[in-house]
Amino acid sequence: MTNRPFNVLFLCTGNTARSVLAEGILRKDGAGRFNAFSAGSQPKGVVNTYALQTLAAHDYPADGYRSKSWDEFSASDAPQMDFVFTVCDSAAGEACPVWPGHPVTAHWGVEDPAAVEGDDIEKQRAFNQAFRYLRNRIHAFIALPLEDIDDMALHNRLRAIGRMAGATEKQP
Repeated sequence: MTNRPFNVLFLCTGNTARSVLAEGILRKDGAGRFNAFSAGSQPKGVVNTYALQTLAAHDYPADGYRSKSWDEFSASDAPQMDFVFTVCDSAAGEACPVWPGHPVTAHWGVEDPAAVEGDDIEKQRAFNQAFRYLRNRIHAFIALPLEDIDDMALHNRLRAIGRMAGATEKQP
């Protein structure tokens, strides 16, 4: 596909939790082979504290994240994405911008840990679960032979990754 690192964008509506977790996981585990980014269709402007705590608890960098609009990545001067993954059902159902370069897309929905109500233990448990589901998907993704796989097989594998344990019901 390319000689440079692959650019991967994780999308969610608010860009506060799941997309940030996915960005953090790929930043570390795919370093050198992938550049990770995240954004939201309606960014809240602040990253969820539990997302940052979860990354740190699993020995992932927890700094340098910000909640931002996906418009930043559809601009002409933005990095050209190779892959765009939605990690929440509402973002998957929205009309996404036309991405320069026409990246490969897939839906990898997981439940929103930020929507969990309860005490700190219950909230942290939800974030840890979302982290595990996303890390499993990202590890399956980075294990793919991207340089050697044909487009049809790649699309099928990415959709299968989106159906791994923890998948939300909605599959676009």
